[in-house]
Formats: sequence, structure tokens, C-alpha cells
Amino acid sequence: METLSGKIAIVTGGTRGIGRAIAEYLLREGVSVAICGRTQESVDRAVGEMQPLGTVFGHPADISNVDQVRNFFQAVDAAFGGLDILVNNAGQGAFRKVADMSPEEWHENIDLNLNGPFYCSHEALPRFARRGGGFIVNISSLAGKNAFSGGAGYNASKAGLNAFTEAMMLDHRHDHVRVCSIMPGSVDTEFSRDFDKRASDTSWMIAPEDIAETVGLVLRIAERTMISRVEMRPSRPKK
Repeated sequence: METLSGKIAIVTGGTRGIGRAIAEYLLREGVSVAICGRTQESVDRAVGEMQPLGTVFGHPADISNVDQVRNFFQAVDAAFGGLDILVNNAGQGAFRKVADMSPEEWHENIDLNLNGPFYCSHEALPRFARRGGGFIVNISSLAGKNAFSGGAGYNASKAGLNAFTEAMMLDHRHDHVRVCSIMPGSVDTEFSRDFDKRASDTSWMIAPEDIAETVGLVLRIAERTMISRVEMRPSRPKK
């Protein structure tokens, strides 16, 4: 297994939920981690809480905005001087049937869940080239292959992310860049609870920490091997 200690990583949407769990995992492994969130307040709070775990840097950025993405990556350059790992985690869902969905709600899904990972990957790749290689992990969803009513925008954004991930892997595998898509099902976060209005018992759901462990496994596998896609499901979902 490869060591992660001394690497530099960006985790988008790293202030809470899955992104926060991934950032904390990487910090414990000795990785210097940069996170972004949409507000300065949320970034400052998360950075303050994670500082005891290691070297963490935060910068406000909406990754659906290409100019804010550029500013974020430039800030990471100034703070850390390089980049080895990008985790495209930030995402959201606007859930409506197609006839009820506004163009603005459609773009909420596509701009953050699909365009954002492109903007970030486009910034990361030349930085990887200067380091001799790198790793991109895209946090997708099983919704990208299993459509559901009311999820057209979200389904489309994640299906697009899956295809983008595979194409990017094929484009850059000979540039010493490994690319992986992690596709979880129901995860115990505020996102899932708000969407599904589930009962208070969420013990059957995937924990954000489980996804963080999976990211660690993907990143630490020997360089000769690439895990290109991971599907994750609750072991015993509610019947």
C-alpha cells in the first residue's frame, strides 16, 4: 500500500457530511488538506475544529463558479505549493418531477454536481503534471445509474459525472493520473435525511466515515493498480 503522509489534497465541500469525513481521514493519515465551502463562516468553523488533526487550510468557494474555483486553487498554491489529490465531493440535489422543475433548479444540479468537478479537475491536472502525477476521486452516487421519480436533474448530473470520470481516466492514465468514481447509495447525512424524510433511525445507512475509509483504500493501493469505480450500498436496507 502507498503512504499518504506528506501528500497535499483538496476536498471540495469539506465543511460537513461526506467531505468533512474525508478531510478528517486524510488529516489523520498525515495529508495536508485544503477544503472549501460556500461561506467564510462555515469554512472558518470547520478549519478551527479540524486543526488538532493536522495541517488544514480553508477558502470559501462555490465550485459551480469557474472564477471562484480558480481563486480557490490559487489560494491553495500559495498555502501549500502543490497538489497531489483532488476529491470532488461538493454536491446538492433539487428534486422535482420534470414538469415541475424550473430551469434554475435544473442548473442547481448540473452546475454543482457536474460542471464543478470539471472546473476543479481542469485546474488540478496541470498541477499534477508539475508533480509527476496525481489522483482524482469523484464522489458520485448510485443515482447515476438507478433513476428514480423526482430525481431527473440529480440522476442526470450523476450519470454525467460517472461518464466524465471514466473519460478523464482514459484521457490521462498515461500521464500518471489515476481517477476513481465512488458511487454510494443511502448515506446518513443531512442531504439524505432532508430528501427522504426518513424516520429517526438511520443506523442502517452508510456512514460518511465508511466512504472516507473507501477513499483511503482507493488512494493507498499500489501505484500499478487503479480502482476506477466503487459501488457502495447499505448492507441491510429497510424493507
